[in-house]
Amino acid sequence: MSTLPPCPKCNFEYTYEDGGHYVCPECAHEWQPDAVAADEGASGEKVYRDASGNVLQDGDTVTVIKDLKLKGSSKVIKMGTKVKNIRLVDSDHDIDCKIDGIGPMSLKSEFVRKA
Repeated sequence: MSTLPPCPKCNFEYTYEDGGHYVCPECAHEWQPDAVAADEGASGEKVYRDASGNVLQDGDTVTVIKDLKLKGSSKVIKMGTKVKNIRLVDSDHDIDCKIDGIGPMSLKSEFVRKA
């Protein structure tokens, strides 16, 4: 019996294989078998990817792919909003940015697409 890797997102150890990719039943994260090794560059730095799998870098322009409601506010970041000059950070939200009309914001890379 082969041993499957733990989930890279939540470290849950009981993952399963489904159609050529791995699935975590705890957090529902899905990933390719070779994607875990690709998330760290040759220098050991974390590689940030958008919803389409494109590599993000500091200073990139991204587009929000779904409406995002702001907690504690009635404002919404609409789908299609362009965010310029992003800064990548190592925290629970991957992107620090400033959105016109809203101000400083932290976003998760899974909700943006590189423009």
